[in-house]
Amino acid sequence: MVVALAVVLWYGLRQLKAVFDRTTPYTIPVEERYFLPAPKSSCTVVHHEGFSLCYNEKYEQAEWVAYVLTRTMLKQKNVPRTDWFEEDPKVKTGSATYFDYKGSGYTRGHLVPAADMAHSTITMRESFYMSNISPQKRAFNAGIWHELEKQVRQWVFDKGMLYIVTGPVLQNIRHFVGKNRVGIPSHFYKIVLDYQEDPPQAIAFVLPNELSTRPLREYIVTVDSVERLTGIDFFAELMLDSLEERVESQVDTAFWEFDKKLYTLRIEKWNHR
Repeated sequence: MVVALAVVLWYGLRQLKAVFDRTTPYTIPVEERYFLPAPKSSCTVVHHEGFSLCYNEKYEQAEWVAYVLTRTMLKQKNVPRTDWFEEDPKVKTGSATYFDYKGSGYTRGHLVPAADMAHSTITMRESFYMSNISPQKRAFNAGIWHELEKQVRQWVFDKGMLYIVTGPVLQNIRHFVGKNRVGIPSHFYKIVLDYQEDPPQAIAFVLPNELSTRPLREYIVTVDSVERLTGIDFFAELMLDSLEERVESQVDTAFWEFDKKLYTLRIEKWNHR
C-alpha cells in the first residue's frame, strides 16, 4: 500500500513538473477550440502546439492565426530564439518557403510573434514555420507592428489571459513575391479578447502595411468591421448571438490602457531600423 501510494505521488509530481517545465508548451485543448474563427472554404485549418491557423493556398499564408496567451507563459524563462525559417510540415499542399522572400524587399513578418511563443522550444520553432509568416515592409514590421505586439503582451501581464487572433487582409491582392507567388497584403489585423471579463471585452486593429507615425489608438476598430473586411466570423461558436453582437460592435477604450513609452520608442527608434 505504501509503495503504491509512493508511486502515485511520484507520478503526480512528475506530471505537475511537466506543466511548469519551460519546454512544455500550452496546447489549446480540443474542447476549447470553439475559440477559433469559423474557417472559410478558401483555407485549411492546421493545429500546432502553441497556436492554430487557417492556411490559404492561393496566397501562401494564413488567413488567421489564433492562440491563448497567459501571464504564466510570459513569466517563464525564454528559450533561445531560433531564427530558422522552415516550411510547415502540417500544410499538406506545401507552404511558402524561405526563398520566396529572398531579395523581395519584404521581411518575413510573424503573425504569431516569436516572443509570444518563447515559453517552449517547440512553440518557438513553430513560430518560424512559413505558414506563420507574411510579407511585411520593414518599417511596418520593425515599427508599429512591433509596438502592437509588445502592447498586447503588456495587456496579458495585466489581465492574466487573453485570446488573440491575427492575420493579413487578403482581399484585393495585386502583388506577389517568390516562386510560390506569396500575396502581399496591404493591411494586417489583430483582435484581442478578454473572455474572463464580465462582460467580455474585445479590441481590434487594422494597420496598413507601411511606415506609420500615428498612435495605435487611431487604428482601433470593432471586431464587426474586421469581419466585414475579411469575411471571417471570429467568435461564431464562443458566445450567444446577443452577447457576440454586443462584444463585436463596440470597443471600451478605457478598458485597454496604452503605454506611451512604446509609442515614443517607435517614433524615435524602431521606425528607423
